[in-house]
Amino acid sequence: MRSAVVVTHRGIAPNREIVGNVVDRLRQRGFSVRVVNNLSLLPFGTRRATVPDDTEIVIVLGGDGTILSAAELVRGTRVPILGINLGHVGFLAEFECIQAQEAIDRVADRDYRIDERTIATITAQVPGREPLADWALNEVTMEKADRSTTIETGIAIDNVPVTSFAADGVIVSTPTGSTAYAFSVGGPVIWPSVQALEIVPIAAHALFTRPLIVGQGSDVRIELLPDSQSTGHLTCDGRRTIELPVRSVLHITQSLQPLRLAHLSGASFTQRLVTKFELPVNGWRNEANGGGVHAR
Repeated sequence: MRSAVVVTHRGIAPNREIVGNVVDRLRQRGFSVRVVNNLSLLPFGTRRATVPDDTEIVIVLGGDGTILSAAELVRGTRVPILGINLGHVGFLAEFECIQAQEAIDRVADRDYRIDERTIATITAQVPGREPLADWALNEVTMEKADRSTTIETGIAIDNVPVTSFAADGVIVSTPTGSTAYAFSVGGPVIWPSVQALEIVPIAAHALFTRPLIVGQGSDVRIELLPDSQSTGHLTCDGRRTIELPVRSVLHITQSLQPLRLAHLSGASFTQRLVTKFELPVNGWRNEANGGGVHAR
């Protein structure tokens, strides 16, 4: 018998009927199903037990946050994730909830392709402790713990000091996360096929601090400098956190193991970008000329 795991979010009650319909349809199509609800938050450096080896696919009913939590169940495996959006933007989700039955039927027919996404790996060197390792599908965020002041950070790329500044924080994002927190603080959108990480300061107290894009194989080193006015708070994907005293050092690189997303629709990332963000592709200039760019 084929095996699937269904992951739901905290607000399961309003969507109980949708969850039940998905589980029933999977069973009708020959799957044994395990339902996982409300995955707890883990401390930084803690690894969650992954899904059983015989799992064919993990189906996520929720938004992007639920998909990020489900990623903890498949990290390091070859099990793909399929997102069915019950949230708001649902940038990582493939289908909306009204398309759930079609999605399940296509999964049962193995009518999907795999999209591999870059993962960032993080090593945190905290004074007086052994190094701790973690990872992120979207982003690693170091922010000030004291909301009334700033942190002083120093950034080096491949062991070469590049910049230092006072700021509210700094984000290191994957291409997948470039449309999330990094985007909201002024970072560029990076297409998922690009092998890169982006570094984006949060409200930096400097005139010429701009996002940096580093290539595959580069090591990003971020130090919480000794004269920092605040300690730091480190978060991976908004889920796994650790407090950072001054003199803490982070090393962030691209993982050799990508995360696998099941891709059902024929829409490209560009089409998804236009649709999800409702980009104004038909502006007044195009309309005035009787032309324009048309997204389908």
